[in-house]
Amino acid sequence: MALATALSAAAEGSEDLDGLAGWVVDLMEDVGPVGAGAAIALENLFPPMPSEVILPLAGFTASQGDFTLAEALLWTTAGSVLGAVVLYWVGQAFGRQRMYWIWDHLPLTKTSDLERTEAWFGRHGRKAVFFGRMIPIFRSLISVPAGVERMPFLHFLALTTAGSAIWNTTFVLAGYYLGENWHDVEPVVGVLQWIVIALVVLAVCVFVLVRIRAHFRARRAAPPGIDG
Repeated sequence: MALATALSAAAEGSEDLDGLAGWVVDLMEDVGPVGAGAAIALENLFPPMPSEVILPLAGFTASQGDFTLAEALLWTTAGSVLGAVVLYWVGQAFGRQRMYWIWDHLPLTKTSDLERTEAWFGRHGRKAVFFGRMIPIFRSLISVPAGVERMPFLHFLALTTAGSAIWNTTFVLAGYYLGENWHDVEPVVGVLQWIVIALVVLAVCVFVLVRIRAHFRARRAAPPGIDG
C-alpha cells in the first residue's frame, strides 16, 4: 500500500487517484512491473486508454523503489509490442480482399485511392510503422495496415520494438524524474493528440470536398441523357 499512499499524496490538490490511474496503481501493486506492461498492452488495443497516464505513472512508481527503472522500461515496451502484434494479426486475418470489398462500398471513394495507398505503404511502410509508434492515435492503428499488407513479421517486430522503446522511454523517464508531478505529462501530450485529430479531420474534409467537386464536374460534363 506504500505506492498508493505516495501516489495519493502526489495527486493531492490536483486529481484523485480513481479511474484509470487508480486501476493502474492497483495492478502495479499486485504484480509489479508486469502490471505496467499489461496496462500498456491494453492501451495499444484500446487507444482511449492514454499511455501518457500509464507510462509516467510507471516511471514514478520506479522512482519510489517498488521496482527498478530498467524493469519499468522493459515491461512497458514488452506490453506495447504485444498489443501491436495482436493488431498486426488482426490486420492479417482481415486481409486485402475484405478491405477492398468495404472500400468499394464506401461513398466518395475509388479503388484507385486504395491502390495508391497500398503503393505508398509498400514504399514507406517501414518508416510508417517506426514513426507511427510515436504518434498519438496512430500508435495502435498503424499495426493493422502492416498486417493487412503482410509486412514481413520480423521487420514489423523490429520496427515496432524500436519505435515503442523510444516512446515509452521518453514518458517513463519523464515520470521518473518529475516524481510527484508525474501527472503534468498528460496535458502536454493531450495538446499533441488534439493537433493530430485536427489534422486528420482537416484531411478528411479536404478529401470529401475534392470528391464532391469532382462528382459535380463529371455530371456537368456528361452528355445529355446520361446520368453521371
